Amino acid sequence: MSAPQISRFQNAWYKWKALRLPWRKQFLVGLDLSGNTYWEFRDLRGTGPGERWRRIVKYPKDTHYGDVKVPPMWHQWLRHQRPVPPSIAEQQAEAARQERLKYLAAQADARWAAKPSLVDGPSKATLEQPKPPLTSPSMERNTNQPPTDTSQSANDSAAVPREKVWEKMQQQQKQQSSPPKSDPWKQQRGGPSEEWQPKAWDPSASSKR
Repeated sequence: MSAPQISRFQNAWYKWKALRLPWRKQFLVGLDLSGNTYWEFRDLRGTGPGERWRRIVKYPKDTHYGDVKVPPMWHQWLRHQRPVPPSIAEQQAEAARQERLKYLAAQADARWAAKPSLVDGPSKATLEQPKPPLTSPSMERNTNQPPTDTSQSANDSAAVPREKVWEKMQQQQKQQSSPPKSDPWKQQRGGPSEEWQPKAWDPSASSKR
């Protein structure tokens, strides 16, 4: 950032305001590259020899308050952390240093963005690579050969267990349809008390005491 364009009349007016005349209440200390002026004045409450002067900044009239930017060097001077105000040459060197830092940071960001990231998917060059064939030449030769008659042999081999299963089912059906065998224990039952059953309770037949 270059120094602000100041006319001869304005430059002379700044020099006149910077003179510390005894009847003045404010003195111009300097200005920054944005056109802001910085002033110093005596506090009315303090009259001692070791008093600290107050410091303020004045913005251009055509500048909005939201667009006002005070450099860090002038911030230090306003807070009495810097005894000597920064010069125009010192402010220009600081602005050049900041521009250099921004340029180097942009280059570093570009190099970082050029590196492949694990979060990103495969690159376009990887997607455009030819895919390997799904079938090998030997498989293609096998598919071109006429199919062999394997269905007939499979049917012949399956016919044998089917006949065995059918015979087994017929035997089970015959066993189920045969009459039940007589109970061997029934012939041994001959006692009179084996088939005895108790009678139902009749309240009218009970004897009164």
